[in-house]
Amino acid sequence: MPGPLDGVRVIDFTTMIAGPYGTMILADQGADVIKVEAPASSDHARRAGYGVRQVSAAFLNNNRNKRSLAVDLKKPNGREILYRLVETADVFVQNFRPGVMKRLGIDEPTLRKINGKLIYVSISGWGETGPYAHKPVYDPIIQALSGLATVQAGSDDARPRLVRTILPDKVTAITATQAICAALFRRERSNEGEHVRLSMLDSVVAFLWSSDMGSQTFVDRETSIQRAATFIDLIYETKSGFISISVMTNDQWEGLCRAVDHLEWLDDERFKSPSGRDRFADARLELTQTALYDKTAEEWLDILEEAGVPCAPVLTRREMIEHPQVQATGIVEELSHETAGRIRQARNAAQFERTATEQRMSAPQLGEHTEDVMHEIGYSNQEISALKESGTIFASTIQN
Repeated sequence: MPGPLDGVRVIDFTTMIAGPYGTMILADQGADVIKVEAPASSDHARRAGYGVRQVSAAFLNNNRNKRSLAVDLKKPNGREILYRLVETADVFVQNFRPGVMKRLGIDEPTLRKINGKLIYVSISGWGETGPYAHKPVYDPIIQALSGLATVQAGSDDARPRLVRTILPDKVTAITATQAICAALFRRERSNEGEHVRLSMLDSVVAFLWSSDMGSQTFVDRETSIQRAATFIDLIYETKSGFISISVMTNDQWEGLCRAVDHLEWLDDERFKSPSGRDRFADARLELTQTALYDKTAEEWLDILEEAGVPCAPVLTRREMIEHPQVQATGIVEELSHETAGRIRQARNAAQFERTATEQRMSAPQLGEHTEDVMHEIGYSNQEISALKESGTIFASTIQN
């Protein structure tokens, strides 16, 4: 059965992760996503990181369920191809620095004249105004300026630490997909298009504010982050490995104290309330760690679960894939790829009862669907051949 976005056509003019991951979510949910790339300078993710038989995992894991159109937009007849495609589209997504789209002749005002109902999405690193607007940016740079690296360190005095995943890219991608769906819903009611703008910086600052900016929330009453934060994380060493424990409520704190046989902690004035346990987190966590050295991870997990204390083992990537809970959800799937062979990917996290998401196709080869798309927007075989000969378009030998 088609996904919930079946019938929506998205032009994906994005690269790397922040754009492609977001448009892949839309593709997983049924949208017809056409990835537009230049024949001579395709998405860098095609060549980044670990790969097999010239197929990179980074590209596979951010571009499934899409079709590929390879066209040179620096040529007038190349832009004409895109203009004709825009006439049929619902959404256009780009993540280039401000000014690039105007130079290519595919900025929002230009495409709005072609399709007044288009949802045009501009994803940038820093935003479209301000002293950093035109600076190049990657995920670690956003982690640095947004405060995320300091949050990860635990306090303002500690050495800043990066989150070891490209969180800003992925938070921006998910923010974009939500905004696109909201814009499509508004269009259903108003019959009007929309220009959606978002930046990696704004996405991360908004993301952090939910849980990490309490000390800066009350104006003129800011607190010291050194006092509010802890230099210890919630990973604990045991006799056989690592586990994570997190207690929030009074009942959970009491359960932990009883599980580790330290009832005297319940009488400690520092820990009698959630706010006190937060204020004296370092002392609390150090005591907890000391109590956990004498049993194995498996033993502690059984004891803590019996006591109603939230806990879990700390797993490696491979262990996570094989864990019974992960296998029970079916989040990780094994699939066949025509070039790379058997591959493993995470399915879309959201599951729809009536309109199930599915993997219709693997990430496309460059230009794999060029001819298909060209036919759909009215080009003849003769015109397609001429455009290929001129280098305006590229079509791979594999066609669906």
